[in-house]
Amino acid sequence: MTPNDRKIEALRRRIPSFTCVVGCHDCCGPVTASAEEVARLPIKTEEEHAAALAELTCPYLGKHGCEVYNERPLICRLFGTTPRLLCPNGKRPVYMIDTRTEDEIHAFLKHTRQVLL
Repeated sequence: MTPNDRKIEALRRRIPSFTCVVGCHDCCGPVTASAEEVARLPIKTEEEHAAALAELTCPYLGKHGCEVYNERPLICRLFGTTPRLLCPNGKRPVYMIDTRTEDEIHAFLKHTRQVLL
């Protein structure tokens, strides 16, 4: 496990969770993720990526929601947990993410190679 993998795991543990509206995919748009996070995901074809981008969705969004939910990138985990990325349906954890953790996540994303999903 690389230092970045360890950092991802540590940050994931600090992001609060909540229950989404069933069937909602409002936050499942094109995003970037670190190369380490992308390496954990199944490989998608260029055609699958192009089709998702044309629809402004994520190539891992399937008929029943996120196909990689347990391995979803940090940015996906942030949606709904911070005032900067509010859920359009008003869902949220009991306690929003602390600003220190959110700042650490953004710093990590800024300093790692990002790949468009």
